[in-house]
Amino acid sequence: MTATSSRPGIDGDTGAGLGDVADLCGRIATNVQRVIVGKPDVVRVALVTLLAEGHLLVEDVPGVGKTSLAKALARSIDCAGSRVQFTPDLLPGDITGLSVFNRQTAEFEFRPGPVFANIVIADEINRASPKTQSALLECMAEHQVTVDGATYALASPFMVVATQNPIEQQGTYPLPEAQLDRFLFKVFLPYPTNDELQRILGITTQADLPTVDPVLARSIAPQRVEELKRVVREVLVAPHLEQYAAALVRATVPSDSRFAPLGKPILAPSEAIERYVSFGSSPRGGQALLLGAKVRALLAGRANITHEDIDSVAVAALNHRLVLNFAAQAEGIDPRTLIEGVLHDGRRLHS
Repeated sequence: MTATSSRPGIDGDTGAGLGDVADLCGRIATNVQRVIVGKPDVVRVALVTLLAEGHLLVEDVPGVGKTSLAKALARSIDCAGSRVQFTPDLLPGDITGLSVFNRQTAEFEFRPGPVFANIVIADEINRASPKTQSALLECMAEHQVTVDGATYALASPFMVVATQNPIEQQGTYPLPEAQLDRFLFKVFLPYPTNDELQRILGITTQADLPTVDPVLARSIAPQRVEELKRVVREVLVAPHLEQYAAALVRATVPSDSRFAPLGKPILAPSEAIERYVSFGSSPRGGQALLLGAKVRALLAGRANITHEDIDSVAVAALNHRLVLNFAAQAEGIDPRTLIEGVLHDGRRLHS
């Protein structure tokens, strides 16, 4: 089933047709790839995260382009961007802002921190203390900041792109599960191939470095992005696809977990899930599946999602929501591998 003309906001009163959405997103992705070589899937996930009103966690070794990806996305839509380098001595007020006493008025004035931007780059987020990390939690969950009893709304659109380095763990503080769950997707930037590495070296060592020009002017970018986000919410999801997404999420929860769902599951947890997982995905994992699938459908010019749309975002949506046990750590089991196994079992539901 394909619905393209009668949906409000898709070809209705907002004027954002399917072709317009796909074309605009394609231009933004192409623009970002001028400086991010060989990672079209990761660029697409970042764009999906923005339009799905989520936040993105990027993890991999230094120098593969994590920060460059976030900066290029912010520049492409010409929204206000800021960058915070997380360090052990960073304080919560360094992120959210502070109340400063003004001698002239004899009153305290709020000085906004770097979180008051459209796209916030939290570089090496796992280097800050848990207290500082938690300062982002309210921002990410409620798009607001509370300082000294006063609440301040954040800009719209608002997206956090956090990066972390998995190989240098001394002096780092792993993100708590509650904060990990606030990220819509978690992706890994793969090491470039020989050809990609050659292109990167050629691009970054020449006299004229490539630049990212805005696809949307700053005067209209926030309104346009908000319009696209509304269109995403109106993409059709058939009941059997909602059931499929729920089945995938439930299949990540081992049956002996105290948080295991009641009732007989449509898709039972696999032997690997039972053996290696302590806690499975939260319901936010299912929300991430459907929102990501909706954006992917729009990028393909469709107003309804398919099983393939859900499958394509499943690893990014669920891999950081699984809490593995000691057996998994001892045997080097990767959450991504476990989710691929869940998807393999899930495909039998619609084969």
